[in-house]
Amino acid sequence: MLSNTQEPSLAGRLMRALTDPDFEIEVPYGELPRLSDEELGTLLPEAYRVRPSGPERSTRLAHAVEHAARDRRPRYTPDACRRMFEVLVERSEERGWVDLTRGVQALEQCTGPLPDVSAPVRTLVETLLAKDTLSQLHPLIALARLAGEDTLRAVVERLSRGMGPIVADEIAVVVGLAPAEQARLSEVDRQHRLVQSPNAPDTWQPFAENPAYIAFARRALQAAAERAEGIHAGEIPYRADKAFTDREVITLGQAARVALLRDEPWLPDLFDRLLPGITLAPTAARTLPSQALLYELVRAAQDFPTPELVTSLRTVRKSVRHAGVPKQLDKMLRKVEAALAERTDVALRLPTLGFDDEGVLRREVGDGYAAVVTVTDTATLTWHKDNRPLRGVPAPVRREQPALVKELRDLVKRVDAQLLTLARALEGGYTVDAVHPYGWWRAALAGHPLARGVVRRLIWEVEVAPGAWRAVLPETGELPEVPDAAAVRLWHPLRSEPDAVRAWRDLLVERQVRQPFKQAFREIYLLTPAEEETRVYSNRFAAHLVHYHRMFALLRARGWASERLGPWDGGAEDAAERTLGAGQWRARFHHELADWQGEDLLAATDQVRFARRVAGDWQETPLTDVPPLVFSEAMRDVDLFVGVTSIAADPQWTDRGSERAYWERAGFAELTASAEARKDVLARILPRLKIADRCSLDARHLVVRGSLRTYRIHLGSANILMEPDNSYLCIVPARGKGDGKVFLPFEDDRLSVILSKAFLLADDTKITDPTILAQLGRRA
Repeated sequence: MLSNTQEPSLAGRLMRALTDPDFEIEVPYGELPRLSDEELGTLLPEAYRVRPSGPERSTRLAHAVEHAARDRRPRYTPDACRRMFEVLVERSEERGWVDLTRGVQALEQCTGPLPDVSAPVRTLVETLLAKDTLSQLHPLIALARLAGEDTLRAVVERLSRGMGPIVADEIAVVVGLAPAEQARLSEVDRQHRLVQSPNAPDTWQPFAENPAYIAFARRALQAAAERAEGIHAGEIPYRADKAFTDREVITLGQAARVALLRDEPWLPDLFDRLLPGITLAPTAARTLPSQALLYELVRAAQDFPTPELVTSLRTVRKSVRHAGVPKQLDKMLRKVEAALAERTDVALRLPTLGFDDEGVLRREVGDGYAAVVTVTDTATLTWHKDNRPLRGVPAPVRREQPALVKELRDLVKRVDAQLLTLARALEGGYTVDAVHPYGWWRAALAGHPLARGVVRRLIWEVEVAPGAWRAVLPETGELPEVPDAAAVRLWHPLRSEPDAVRAWRDLLVERQVRQPFKQAFREIYLLTPAEEETRVYSNRFAAHLVHYHRMFALLRARGWASERLGPWDGGAEDAAERTLGAGQWRARFHHELADWQGEDLLAATDQVRFARRVAGDWQETPLTDVPPLVFSEAMRDVDLFVGVTSIAADPQWTDRGSERAYWERAGFAELTASAEARKDVLARILPRLKIADRCSLDARHLVVRGSLRTYRIHLGSANILMEPDNSYLCIVPARGKGDGKVFLPFEDDRLSVILSKAFLLADDTKITDPTILAQLGRRA
């Protein structure tokens, strides 16, 4: 018999659980994405009302609801909007601090006539002023105007005191902005507090198009440079890291983001003034005028990098005296360079640095000595005497001109860093399908004295007729004669026929052309029937166990943002994310903490999901709607994360308990796309090796016939099984040494390990390592 009582909706059950202490509910994490924007807006005031000291199940549910709204734009009924302000007043009186952005969002996304919240807003603002809680500058201004002119005037007057003249200038500008723009700045404030980089261009675009804010951004950065110069001139007293107030640092970071987004032509010269001024004390002290501003500008560079700013940061990094700053800068600069690779519209600008058209820079050093820096694949520094090459730095030059020697060595490092950044930028252009005018490409890239070595080893496609593309490798062939306005783009195997891909691979191996990144042998990832069935997520790389710290480092190195996992509240799971396609697409790679033993953390991998940016918000998208290049490049990264950090690739994981079953299964599993690429390369280079007669390939392995045993090296994990009994052979990679002279058309550490093991095992009678001999059943 059916009950006439209708089952409460998900939102109804959640509302009751948030408001009724006696109602228990398990947090339905998997169902929360089904909540509508309106339902989320109804629930959020009650979720925010839950006290952190309340029952654990209530706080967990409140946190889950708020997390579900993180990438959404909740909509508030007038009643929900009013309730949100009631909660804000309650919490401000209890705790002295409250997230004002919640109120601004409720007003901005109200679905009906705005309720009269002037009274609670006035109470809220007066409470925060009385408690001197003034850190949320933009939302405080946005709300104060609702309480009337007197309240707004009091807020402006109070905020303008003690925060510095740069902030006072900003306040005057913000007061004149439209309510919607104030609301956007309020959200930026919130993201800054949560250490969530607000790097989406559409977040900042309204300010980058607002003449008043653009003018302020230039004034602010100009004032900062002048203050730094005044400190060094002795006009302003020096105090370590006190050149700017805390709020001025935030304001200058926002001004820098607007200027960087616009790629203002005046910015490089201004940074060349400002950065040295804030990184070096005017005394011999190992301190900085403003370490805080330095790091904030680097974070701005992570959001909207330019090659000129990267160069300026690398320059000042060499002069910093503070012991810990260079190391931190190096870590941050890796993220900047990864982000620059995604900003292809500016990343391809390269200075010539005084090199001639052939990529050579020559410096005469007197008495017949000369230093020559030559750029081919990389930069090299050689020394000459009367035009004869020397083995090293001449002793008189080293003794008499050490500064010059250091300058030239630093130049080599700088050029190599620029070439690496250029390669990353070109590779990052795949997801935006970057196309360049042929005339510009030929002069600014293929003909650039520094870039040419990178560009000439890559395959390009030139549009020789409408819709007809001709692939060319500048290193080995003539460039086509087409108009300067013709289009040119990087070739990608996803856009090419299999026969053409094989031909390019053969050519690279035959001519021994080593590409700056994997292009001809690049893995491609096409949608599978299983992924079409799961519709909005892929399980292709789920259910793997990985060394978490290694994966976390690799995530960051490849430009994926991720919160660190660990045995603490909120550290159980995360979704690493990367924006692609000029910020219009987002890939998320879910993973969770699986186990830890001391410092050794294991993570379990899960789904990959995609979202598209629509009207400033992320909307989850079916995999069939994701552009093929975006999908393939994102999945290639995830394959890399799993393949490199999986415990299946750890040769010493043979006796580690419950994970052994996964290790055995994954360590010898079917090949992934990256492993198939290794197999393809090996098929081409094996005939050229001196051990060719002892090697063959089967479906998953490189089979090596030694004198003592036959060995099967898995092409994915590099694990080894020995015939005839399939016993496991553990070889730590550092101990397997090849001859170091095998040509590889791209860099692949795992392929190098496989070849090293192959060379070792092909001559197994000469192995002397006792740990290997014991496994072979022999004694040293």
